[in-house]
Amino acid sequence: MSGRLSRTLTARAARVVFGTDADAAIAVELPYITEIDQAHLVMLVARGLVPRAAAAALLDEIQFLRTSCYVELRGRPAPRGLYLLYESHLIDQLGAEVGGVLHTGRSRNDLKATVHQLRMRAAADEVVRVLLRLQAVLLGRARAHQDTVMPVYSQFQPSVPGTYGHYLLGVAESLDQDIAGLVRSCAGLRWCPLGAAGGAGTDIPIDPARTASLLGFAAPAEHAGYAIASRDMLVRVLSSAVLAGVTLSRLATDLQLWSTPELDLVAFPDELVGSSSAMPQKRNPFLLEHLKGGAGALIGAWTAATCTMKGTPFGNSVEVSTDGVAPVWPSMDRLRDLTDLAIAVVAGARPRPERMLVAAHHGFTVATAVANRLVAQGIPFRSAHTATGRLVTELTAEGIRSFAEVPAAVLSARLSTALDRQVTLTDPDLDPAAVAAATDVGGGPGLSAFLAAHARLTRRWRHRVHQVAMAARRHESARRRLAGAVAELLDTGPRINGAVRPGRHRGRP
Repeated sequence: MSGRLSRTLTARAARVVFGTDADAAIAVELPYITEIDQAHLVMLVARGLVPRAAAAALLDEIQFLRTSCYVELRGRPAPRGLYLLYESHLIDQLGAEVGGVLHTGRSRNDLKATVHQLRMRAAADEVVRVLLRLQAVLLGRARAHQDTVMPVYSQFQPSVPGTYGHYLLGVAESLDQDIAGLVRSCAGLRWCPLGAAGGAGTDIPIDPARTASLLGFAAPAEHAGYAIASRDMLVRVLSSAVLAGVTLSRLATDLQLWSTPELDLVAFPDELVGSSSAMPQKRNPFLLEHLKGGAGALIGAWTAATCTMKGTPFGNSVEVSTDGVAPVWPSMDRLRDLTDLAIAVVAGARPRPERMLVAAHHGFTVATAVANRLVAQGIPFRSAHTATGRLVTELTAEGIRSFAEVPAAVLSARLSTALDRQVTLTDPDLDPAAVAAATDVGGGPGLSAFLAAHARLTRRWRHRVHQVAMAARRHESARRRLAGAVAELLDTGPRINGAVRPGRHRGRP
C-alpha cells in the first residue's frame, strides 16, 4: 500500500507481474541497486540532505545484505516488486526515520534506468572482450594458413583462387566492423540517468554529477525525459550484437558446407562434433548449427524489443522499461556463449590443404586469370571471357577437370584458334597457387596485400584491447572511490540516536 492506494494488487495479478518471490531479480538486479544506493547515500550526505548517522546505518545494512548474498530477502513474497521489498526490509530494520530516506531525490524510474545502464555496460564489456578473443584467434589462424590455397566461393560455386588464411582474414575484417559498431553503440552508456527522477528532474538539490562519477559514468544525463522514456541505447547495443551474430552464422555456414564428405575441405576433432543415436557412421559438427540458430534467436530478440517499444508514448512505460528490454539480457549472454563456441570451432578446425588445392583446380578457378592474361596480350575482356568460357565447356565435355591436365602450349593453341590470333599461356597462368600469390591488388590473397591487411587489423585489435583495459581501469577506479567514500561514512559508526547498532556491520564494502 501507499498514501495513494488503500489496497495492494490482487494475489493473481501480483503473481503474474512480480512472481511469487523476487529471487531471480535479486540475483541479477539487486547488486546494481545496492551499488547505486551506496553512491546515492554518499551524495545525499555530501549535500546535507540526509544525516550522516542515518546514512551510515543504511550503508551498514546494505553492506550486510550484500555480503550475505541478500539471504534475508530470498524466498519472501514481493507483491510490489523487488525494489519495494528491499526498501521495506530497510525500513523494518532501521525504522521509517532512517530506512525511509534512501529514496530522497529520485524515483524508481531513474533508478531502474541506471540499473539498465550498469547492467548493459557489464554485459557489453564481456561481449567485446570475447569478440576480441575470437578476432585474435582468426588473425592467428589466418597468418598460419596464408598460403593454404583453396577456391573462393561465389553462389556456392568455386570462382577464383584464394587461401584459407585470406578467408579467415575476411571474417576477422567483418568482426572488426562488428566490434566497432558495438563500441559505438555503447557510447550512450556513458551517461547516468540518476537525477532524472520520474522524467522531469527534481527540485531537491541533489548532485547527479557526483553519483555519476562514483558509478563510473562520464556525466549525468542532460535531459530527464529522454533518460526515463528511452532504452534506445540498449536496443542499439543489441542491434550491434545481432550483426556480430550474423557474422558468426555466416562463418558457421561455410565451415558446415566445407566439412561435408562431398567437399571434405575442413575437418573437426572429436571434441567438436557429435555422433548419431541411430547412424553409427555419422560425425555431426552440430556446434555450427548452434552458431547459426543462435544468430536467428538474436534477430528475434531485436525484433521483439523494437516491436514492444514502437507504440509506446515517449515517457515512463512498463512496456519499454520492463517488457521491451526483457529480450536484451539473455541475448547478450547468448552472443557471449556463441562467441566462445566460435573460438573453439575456429581454433579446432583443420583445413585439408590437398583437398583444397584439388578443389581449386577442379573448379577451373584460374579461368578469370586466363582471361586477364589474354587481356594483357591485347584481347578485349569480353572476347577473352567468351573464349575462356568456351574452352572450359569443351574441356569439361572431354572429361578434363582442370587446366593443369592440359599442357599450356596446347591450351594456347586452342585459344589462338578460337580468337583467330596468336596468344600464349604459361604454367603459372594455370596454377591456382601462383594466381593467388599474384593477386595483390584490391585486397586479394597476395602476400603484400595480405600482410598489409593483417597488420592493419592487428593494430586495430591492439588499440581496442587497450581501450577495453582503460575502461576497466576507469570503472575499477570508480569502485574504489565509492568504496572509500562508503568506508569513511561507516567509520563514523552505524549509530541511531547515539547508539551503535549491534551485530549487523560485517566489514567494508
